Amino acid sequence: MNYKLVARITGFTLLIEAAAMLLPLIVSLLYKESPIPFLVSILIICAAAVGPVTLLRPRQEFFAREGFFTVGLIWVLFGVFGALPFRLSGEPQFASFVDCFFETISGFTTTGATILTDIERLPHGLLFWRSFTHWLGGMGVLILTAALLPMLGISSNFLIRAESPGPVKSKLVPRASQSSKILYGIYLALTAAEAVILRIVGMDWFDAVTHAFANAGTGGFSTRNASIAAFNSPAIEMVCTLFMLLFSINFAVYFLVITGKARQALKSDELRFFLGMVAIATAVIAWNLRDYYGSIWECLRYAVFQVATVVSTTGFVSADFDLWPELSKVILVVLMFVGACAGSTGGGMKCSRILVLYRSAKREVRSIVHPRAVEVVRLDGAPLSERTLQTTQSYFIINIFLVFSMAMVVGLDNFSFGTTLTAVVTCINNVGPGLEAVGPTCNFSALSALSKLVLSFAMVLGRLEMYPILVLFSRSAWRRS
Repeated sequence: MNYKLVARITGFTLLIEAAAMLLPLIVSLLYKESPIPFLVSILIICAAAVGPVTLLRPRQEFFAREGFFTVGLIWVLFGVFGALPFRLSGEPQFASFVDCFFETISGFTTTGATILTDIERLPHGLLFWRSFTHWLGGMGVLILTAALLPMLGISSNFLIRAESPGPVKSKLVPRASQSSKILYGIYLALTAAEAVILRIVGMDWFDAVTHAFANAGTGGFSTRNASIAAFNSPAIEMVCTLFMLLFSINFAVYFLVITGKARQALKSDELRFFLGMVAIATAVIAWNLRDYYGSIWECLRYAVFQVATVVSTTGFVSADFDLWPELSKVILVVLMFVGACAGSTGGGMKCSRILVLYRSAKREVRSIVHPRAVEVVRLDGAPLSERTLQTTQSYFIINIFLVFSMAMVVGLDNFSFGTTLTAVVTCINNVGPGLEAVGPTCNFSALSALSKLVLSFAMVLGRLEMYPILVLFSRSAWRRS
């Protein structure tokens, strides 16, 4: 393990976090609030990070092991240092550092689960930082770092490989750093477009920008206690629904459209599966809600918003779906597992993995009927290697194993089965709200410190798709050779 290089990259990334805190510091000054929490946090981060960046001169050997190890380490440290402004604010809701860490990890992993009982009493600076963590984590803090690492003469290939979601890795262009810049360009453009449109349809600029940050990262932190429902605006809901779905689509699709390959983009198996799933789920839930709302328009309005917010793993709320019929709740929980497309800012297992699992299972069934037949599993017309199939199956097994293992720990708090299980499911899939005591109108504040730490661990596991964090617990990863 090249510890010096890991330390240098980690320090460099933490300096990016310190630079990001300048924005909420400026917001605090604009609203005549104390900038001290952010100023002190920036100084602490710089004191911890400047040394490794400026003093270490490691050998430039950076392989897969270092990549996975570095990504896991950075995401944990980002949560620790990112929690400082909350803890230093003196807000009673952030009296415990565990609560601060939970809220920050929930932000960076774009989960949106919260321990706050009164969001609207927080100062603007903290609200801005809270939503901005979604934006930073949505595309990936290491994707941003990867775009800048060539400044240090370090290859970023393994960082992108370790952080990018999905069973099949691909770059938009040959150079990884250039791919990162293209991704962030698309990300910035979509975020800015949503902020402007939200301002036009009724939000003030602060709410428009913070909700655009939360939507772009598919995180779901709102500046209002009632989330999007507080605005009671069909127009705002429609805009959020549209952008939740847009940010759930693989960004490579947008790159293909921009480069004049729209027809190729529309042939994506995953894209068609995702859109079909959203349409079917919306139709079934709207039908299931026919006795709950006064018109088919209202049924569709709330159904499509909640389907979009859950499948994109955003976590915004326009209605208390915990009060909906059981069929609707079951569909939403299933969508929590499935999630968005690979290569998007959404969480969950990813539609491409579900497609691969389905086609792999279908092949196994056919092999029983025709044992001598040779069938290849394909995605977008391309054959998938047996290694890819094994990795996808392993990911599914590990995901289910971890869900029930962590549910047993959270179960020590003696909440209901629905609360306990959906708390883990919503955190490991980076969705936000669960059911019952952690439902859309509730929060995670009543859970014990142990449960909050376990769920924080679940959020990071889900965001990094297990392996970078599991590498941290592998003894072989800590060996020097």
